[in-house]
Amino acid sequence: MTSVLTILTAIPAVAAVVALLAGNRLHLARGIAFVAALASLALSIWIWLGLSGNGAMSFIERSAWVPKLGIEYHLGVDGLGGLMLLLAAIVSLMSVAASRTVKTQPGLYFALILLLESGLFGTFTALNFFHWFLYWELSLIPAFFLIKLWGGSKRGSAATQFFVYTMVGSVALLLAFLAVFVATGSMDFEVLTQMASTGELVAAIQTHLGPIGLWLALAVLLGFAVKVPLMPFHTWLPATYAEAPTAVTMLLTGAMSKMGVYGLLRLALPIFGHELAQVRTPLLVLAVLTVVAGAWAAVVQKDLKRVFAYSSINHLGYCLLAIFAVALPSGVDSAVRLSQVAALDGVVLQMFNHGLTAAAIFWFLSLLEERSGGQLGIDSFGGLRKPAPVLCGLMGVALFSSLGLPGLNGFVGEFLIFRGVFPLSWWAASISVLGLLITVAVILTVIQRVFTGPVSERWKSFQDMTAIERLDFAPVLLLMLLLGLVPQVVLGTVNATVMHLVAGWRF
Repeated sequence: MTSVLTILTAIPAVAAVVALLAGNRLHLARGIAFVAALASLALSIWIWLGLSGNGAMSFIERSAWVPKLGIEYHLGVDGLGGLMLLLAAIVSLMSVAASRTVKTQPGLYFALILLLESGLFGTFTALNFFHWFLYWELSLIPAFFLIKLWGGSKRGSAATQFFVYTMVGSVALLLAFLAVFVATGSMDFEVLTQMASTGELVAAIQTHLGPIGLWLALAVLLGFAVKVPLMPFHTWLPATYAEAPTAVTMLLTGAMSKMGVYGLLRLALPIFGHELAQVRTPLLVLAVLTVVAGAWAAVVQKDLKRVFAYSSINHLGYCLLAIFAVALPSGVDSAVRLSQVAALDGVVLQMFNHGLTAAAIFWFLSLLEERSGGQLGIDSFGGLRKPAPVLCGLMGVALFSSLGLPGLNGFVGEFLIFRGVFPLSWWAASISVLGLLITVAVILTVIQRVFTGPVSERWKSFQDMTAIERLDFAPVLLLMLLLGLVPQVVLGTVNATVMHLVAGWRF
């Protein structure tokens, strides 16, 4: 039995203890976090390169923990989990690199960042509900304190709202899976998926608990809907993203929001796909609302953090659109199966690409915030391309990626999603195209008001990016370009995993 996934999860957890001991020594604490995040990224890349080519689980770890309660220490990773490990490692490293000016308790700050990274790794590798849920909650606690202790002027209410919303979803998840355990005696995702594919799960729930399968599915959906978020469960997100330290917002939007989409793909569709297919139409309506209303809400925001907070809701709405569209309530032919695979390929790529792009945009916002003394109003700047041409040019690459410009990474996932969804639900896909058009207006408005126009006297000496900052951003922007031009570097592994997953699902 290999233990590489355990080691990956342990690296940031152990480093968190060491960083905590650094106390108020900023450079030491940040150095420890940077080395740990870099080591985690290197190991994540090694894991990705070692994944099975047929889409099955790799690097499996399995040992008895509390057998009478159905609890095993069961880890494994496929193309879905492997890509999310890469994303979590990249965004965590970006967050550490962006945290240059932590003024209070830097040791605690970086310890919490590393604990959050450890929770992400555990969530994307655990295959038994018990310890998956532990990691799910572990990521919530450091995020709460990072917002509460280092956030903006309204950080208290934002942190509380974030915690309460997420905890409600977690309670719903826990109750649902406790009920499933009572009915089946198992908490193992692979076992439950197999039972669902044969209809045995539905029968077991009916026999032991009565006709509550749909309610259990909706409880699980609630847990993930809050995390993504799906409208109308999104109201915690704008305030949280705006009040959190920008480097923490990078983690929230770049990695934590993907936990909800990952949960839908790993738990909800495989185990409760039959029940979710029964409410497919109302779920599609909510997904379309998330896409269009998320983009439209971004239009009217005056704070740049809130603009991209709502833009994140819009972009993840495409993932929800595809996930709900593939849940067809009847048998499928080969053409429908091809569309399902295309849509889910797009979901996985969209998760990674949006995480990378959104984290980069918020990182650029942190540079604007530092150089302007905390200003992030969309009308606070203007003409910055003259004093800071490199910053505006490189940020423009990230913005055009978010817009979905062909040749950059943001285009590929959205294209595959719409390619798959149109044959499955033409009306939902057609309405959701409005989200793409509104996003174009949002991004171009930001570029126009921040980069172009006359330069006010206040910003004539605005500092451009330093050589170190350019080196920091170079790998991220090159990766955006690489994935836009050569998406097959990840798409081959993703496609094999999606085909393997869909073959075992029953709707």
